[in-house]
Amino acid sequence: MNGPVHIVLDDTAMTAAATGNPLAARLIHRAHTETGWHLYAPACALVEADRARPGTAGRITDLPGVTVLSLDLSAVLAVAQQATWAQAHVRHSAQPTPERPDGAVIATTDPDRWAGERVHVLRLV
Repeated sequence: MNGPVHIVLDDTAMTAAATGNPLAARLIHRAHTETGWHLYAPACALVEADRARPGTAGRITDLPGVTVLSLDLSAVLAVAQQATWAQAHVRHSAQPTPERPDGAVIATTDPDRWAGERVHVLRLV
């Protein structure tokens, strides 16, 4: 790939990473060892991943190369308008920003949950 790579992990990707999914492991390795690779863990999705598999949040936050995204004001406003906080925070985090002008790709093991959304998806299955 040319240029920086920005990938947002949804809760299913975080759970997969915590259980040794080989594709998630490759993403984590690249984010840790290669310049220009960035992985993001939105806080709301991190909570959902830990609810699904206790201990996931600790494993994800201990990984080098993973940046936890907190709820800033724009994220709070986006989350407040959606039914699921985790999905809303992931979607918001994947939107273009000055640091990520092309936005980010959402890594997931459940690509169907993103059907109809205007996001790019990386399937981890």
